[in-house]
Amino acid sequence: MTAMTKTQAGQVAATAAEIYDRAFVPALFGQFGPMLAEAAAIAEGESVLDVGCGTGVAALAAAERAGPSGQVTGVDINPGMLAVARAKSRHVDWRQAPAEALPFMDGSFDAVLSQFALMFLADRAGALREMARVTRPGGRIALLVWESLDRSPGYDRLVPLLREVVGDEAAEALSAPFVLGEPDDIAAELDKAGLAVAERRMLTGTARHASLDDWLDTEIGGWTLADMVSADQLRRLKDAARSRLARHIGPDGRVAFPAPAHLVIVLP
Repeated sequence: MTAMTKTQAGQVAATAAEIYDRAFVPALFGQFGPMLAEAAAIAEGESVLDVGCGTGVAALAAAERAGPSGQVTGVDINPGMLAVARAKSRHVDWRQAPAEALPFMDGSFDAVLSQFALMFLADRAGALREMARVTRPGGRIALLVWESLDRSPGYDRLVPLLREVVGDEAAEALSAPFVLGEPDDIAAELDKAGLAVAERRMLTGTARHASLDDWLDTEIGGWTLADMVSADQLRRLKDAARSRLARHIGPDGRVAFPAPAHLVIVLP
């Protein structure tokens, strides 16, 4: 187990959680929930757990597929994220708990999902063992993690620019989501947990923002960088980004770039 700062663990304040849901979810994360639920083959009447549920993207997609006869539970350690999620649906059971100590009986769920959360866990193997423990025999675990930073357009240039303007700590915070992007990274974590990859493939979405300023305001205000970047640093970052990130800006000023991720299915 590794000790992690709040930044490394992806923990955000309540205000940042609201910005995340209002801006980041429609711009990037929202499209992956239905993809993950489909890849996990969530069916009518099934019981599903979303680990590291955030503001509920994957849990809500699973609930739509599981229907009124199904049962979906979302677990997150961040109260700010859960407050936003609870306001969206009373049909999902939202719980505050660590992924490494899930408060459920063995074999409680037909499927366990985790969308872009594994990277932020201090004890990834422990969390994976817990996911396997609460999955019923014959069930499945479906995981999504981002591709590596050097193969993630937009961020491959934004991180070095952030390092120049703000510093190493901010750059490392923005790099954190990509730490499991190499092909063998998840396999190694699963091996520590006594599990193995049953299926692996790429899912690619598209990040879309109304403008460069909108992208950077979302990136800074809706995530762990909210308390790390001053107003002056943000202004300087935007000024430098107009040339450094110009390749992602369309003729109409909108920003768009591919968002590749690894899907891994585990059959515990």
